[in-house]
Amino acid sequence: FETVKAMLEALEIPYLVDPSVVRGLDYYQDTIFEIMVDDQAIGAKSTICGGGRYDGLVEALGGPATPGFGFGIGVERLLLLLKQQEVEVPEAEPLDVYVMGLGQASNIMALRLVQAARKEGLLAERDYLDRGLKAQFKQADKLKAQVILTIGEDELAAGTVQAKHPTSGKQVTLPLDQVLEDFMGTYRQLTVDTSVIDKYFKGEF
Repeated sequence: FETVKAMLEALEIPYLVDPSVVRGLDYYQDTIFEIMVDDQAIGAKSTICGGGRYDGLVEALGGPATPGFGFGIGVERLLLLLKQQEVEVPEAEPLDVYVMGLGQASNIMALRLVQAARKEGLLAERDYLDRGLKAQFKQADKLKAQVILTIGEDELAAGTVQAKHPTSGKQVTLPLDQVLEDFMGTYRQLTVDTSVIDKYFKGEF
C-alpha cells in the first residue's frame, strides 16, 4: 500500500485515503480504489473507474494462491467525458520510449522516467512484471521502441541512466537529473540521424 502511495506521489496524482469506501464485490481484499472526476458532463464528482485487489479469489475457486487485481470502467461516462473535453483517441503507433527497470529499488525511478516522457507527448511504457533484462529487451523490440532507457541499482547509486537507440546502436550514459529535466532533449540527442552530417565532413558528398 505504501508503494502504491509512493507511485501516486511520484506521478503527482492527488489521492485521498478513505477507510469508508466499500466496493460491491465480496472477493476484494486489502486495497480498493475509485477514480473520480469533477465534470458537469457526467455529474459533479462522479466515479468513472473502481477496483482493487483480490489475491484470494483463484484459491477460493480451487486453484493455486495467485495475486489478483482488477477494475471496471464506466465506458459510457468515459466517452462522454472524452467528448466534453475534446480529447481525440490516438491510433496505436510504435513506442517512442521503453524504460527497463532492474530490481525493486528502481521501480519508482522507472515510473518517473515514463511520466517525464509522457509529459513531453512521447509514447512511453515500462515493464510491470519484474522481468529480467533479456525479456524486457524482447518486449521493447516487439513494441518497436525508438529509445530504451535502463535503470538498475548501479545506475541509481551513480545517479545515471543507460540510454540506447536500437536502430543505430548509439548508447550513452546520462545523468538522471538531466534526463528528468529535459527529456525531449535527451530523446532528440539519441534519435537524430547524424549520418548525413558525418558524410559531409568526411567529404563523401
